[in-house]
Amino acid sequence: MTAPAPSLMLLDAASLYFRAYYGVPESITSPDGIPINAVRGFTDMVARLVTERRPTRLVACLDLDWRPAFRVEALPSYKAHRVPGEPEVAPAGMPEEVPDTLAPQVPVLLEVLAAVGIATAGAEGYEADDVIGTLAAGERKDPVLAVSGDRDLMQIVRDEPVPVRLLYVGRGLAKAEHLGPGEVAAKYGVPADRAGDAYAEMAMLRGDPSDGLPGVPGVGAKTAATLVGRFGSWAELRAAVTDRADTRLAPPVRAKLAAAAPYLAVVEPVVRVALDAPVQLDRPDTLPRSPADPDRLTALAERWGVGSSVDRLCAALAKNA
Repeated sequence: MTAPAPSLMLLDAASLYFRAYYGVPESITSPDGIPINAVRGFTDMVARLVTERRPTRLVACLDLDWRPAFRVEALPSYKAHRVPGEPEVAPAGMPEEVPDTLAPQVPVLLEVLAAVGIATAGAEGYEADDVIGTLAAGERKDPVLAVSGDRDLMQIVRDEPVPVRLLYVGRGLAKAEHLGPGEVAAKYGVPADRAGDAYAEMAMLRGDPSDGLPGVPGVGAKTAATLVGRFGSWAELRAAVTDRADTRLAPPVRAKLAAAAPYLAVVEPVVRVALDAPVQLDRPDTLPRSPADPDRLTALAERWGVGSSVDRLCAALAKNA
């Protein structure tokens, strides 16, 4: 097998292990009966991604703060409905409320990654999206493939200076969509020449109830896409709201945007993926050919009963060398 072409894969770890948890039966347990389905499923996902996509570099990106203060200060409704009462700071690597039988699996999963030698990265006060966005924005050498079920990451796709693509797994890995600027433009009707930025602007206008973003009342996805297609930037669109001489906004639409002015004034940093987060990696991101700590990995595999999944991941790494 020929050596893979250089590339960087960025995993939205929480997005993937949540999908693993709900996709693998909870009857999959350790020898002493503790559910280990998320660890098994996540490890198998990574093995499959390495086998099919053949990255040379890989980082599992973590949510060190799933509801960052700067986003909540800008828009208090941001993800507010996802937790009862006052939110508590989630442990490293965990977003929002984690099911009781998933929470104990996350440290095990991180131990497995460390023993294998796969890099993890996080940024204090930021979400995994921001970690991925920052690493992708800073890459100048290899093509980047982000893997996530979060649509927000569609805003990071680009062609230059290196290609950045999103493998969107919202419907599962088997039905994953490989998205670049052209695909995002075709899917949402936004301009291809600035598809990532335009997607973010469309999301600001239409809102997202799952994230507590109200959007502009009366402006749906199609209207939002049409609007961002008429303007070259978010600032240009907002300026047109108060410029009645700008005929790109029909009076009824201008009225809706004007009524939502307080929301439009604060929503941008909430929706935009940060590109300058203080990201810290725990190790170099070169994908290992063999486990960094084989004895520790063997012990973990035996303790938790995930030997078959670990074997598949190690085989994938060896074949990818």
